[in-house]
Amino acid sequence: MGSYKKISLSDLLTDWEVIKKRIHMAGDGDFVIGIYNPRSKGRVTQIEDARNILLQYRKKDTPVGIVRNAKRAGEEMVITTLDEMLEHHIDMFTMVIIGNSNTFVENGQMITPRGYHI
Repeated sequence: MGSYKKISLSDLLTDWEVIKKRIHMAGDGDFVIGIYNPRSKGRVTQIEDARNILLQYRKKDTPVGIVRNAKRAGEEMVITTLDEMLEHHIDMFTMVIIGNSNTFVENGQMITPRGYHI
């Protein structure tokens, strides 16, 4: 997928300023973004910062998929918006997928067209 970028919010090995720059670049580039390591006991505000950065580039109603405990007992999935994503449980077992400007929700699924018409 050429229009998808994944970003870890863990700042254990990468400086937080570098991570923020990556979020800005992915937002400006209109990529679909997968965020992993979004929150831990010691790292609680980075997902909030990431959302606020992306709101500079995306509309509040941009679709966001949140998957927690993927393929494990207690798997949870929700589709929400960039504006409301922080109202949902997000921790180290969560993957957050933020759509781009073309992403829409249909029949309970997030869809991002590949950029060409059939």
